[in-house]
Amino acid sequence: MVKINNYDFINIMSERGFIHQITDKENLQKEMLINPIVGYIGFDCTAPSLHVGSLIQIMMLRWFQKTGNKPIVLMGGGTTKIGDPSGKDSARPLISSEKIIYNKKNIKTIFEKFLEFGEKDNDAIMVDNSDWLEDLNYISFLRDYGSYFSVNKLINLESVKLRLEREQNLSFLEFNYSLLQAFDFLQLAKNYDCKIQMGGSDQWGNIITGLDLVRKVSSKQTYGLTSPLLTTSSGAKMGKTATGAIWLNNDQLSDWDFWQYWRNTEDLDVVKFLKLFTELSITEISKLEKLKGAEINEAKIILANEVTKLCRSEDAANKISLSSANLFSKSKTDDNLPSVKITNSEIKFIDALRILNFLNTNGEARRLIRGNGAKINGKIVNDEYYTLSNKDYKNGKAKISFGKKKHGLLILS
Repeated sequence: MVKINNYDFINIMSERGFIHQITDKENLQKEMLINPIVGYIGFDCTAPSLHVGSLIQIMMLRWFQKTGNKPIVLMGGGTTKIGDPSGKDSARPLISSEKIIYNKKNIKTIFEKFLEFGEKDNDAIMVDNSDWLEDLNYISFLRDYGSYFSVNKLINLESVKLRLEREQNLSFLEFNYSLLQAFDFLQLAKNYDCKIQMGGSDQWGNIITGLDLVRKVSSKQTYGLTSPLLTTSSGAKMGKTATGAIWLNNDQLSDWDFWQYWRNTEDLDVVKFLKLFTELSITEISKLEKLKGAEINEAKIILANEVTKLCRSEDAANKISLSSANLFSKSKTDDNLPSVKITNSEIKFIDALRILNFLNTNGEARRLIRGNGAKINGKIVNDEYYTLSNKDYKNGKAKISFGKKKHGLLILS
């Protein structure tokens, strides 16, 4: 990882569009001019992978380390058992301890691709808040810290206020989440001299609660920084599609589908995403910003390649980029496409579309086929009752296409 000057961090965050809110920016920059600092972001273990919605925070940690600072990845082994109410209309389902451990193990592998862990001064470290939350004595916690929290402020946190205004239930379990997150910051400030907590914009209230607790208990000055809540230009939430979440781990989502998600970025979002999710220089991005019309596709391919290199591997990005370029050649059936193995060549076309996860229902599949939107080996098949047979397989493989952007292989085994 190439290091750059530590005082560049805030400027980089600002220039590339990472900053939504920040506390005491002037003093924070002064501190970072003198010495590198320690900062953290927390990630709860609610699934076996993080999805694209968390990528902006992961990139913040990467830039934080590249500018000479020391990042802490805080795994929420403890707070996951409570459930963060931020951005939710109802309580998150409670997850078993075994599932949390499993999820945590899988999520850890993501960060190894973005951060350098080790013993050097600014090497990243990974900490689990279950280390101090699991054995926390409730009476002792209330006596030692309860007086520092204002209920007046807590009920005005966005996550709490929205639930109350909508008359949606907010359990006392969830109400405690902000207190525990604040306690996390206090522990990291004490044990690692952590100076800044970063996160998404929905965490602003929790972060401020943590800053207040650290100040009241230790008189230390700490800081908070949040990134904007990202939506696409059409208003869709980042990381979610009609077919499901865009997971960062490739055992949850294939490299092909991950690359295609970025390749299909809306035109108005390309430059924004290049700034946030790649390390291309602003100068390079400015050149790509000038592309118009069909040329924008070049920038989309660069975006897909760069993000896939970071999240998956350079080899995966190169293979998929080449596969995509060859996709419209009827004479080629690329092995890098998503595939499903079958034992019987005779499979209904409708079933083929469904097992490749192109569509969810037979009705959708029929409408697609009747509308000339589905192909076998590059040829339109508009018979909704068509059944594939041996003649449709070339070297044991049949390429199935849904529109222009979704393609997969049926492989006889």
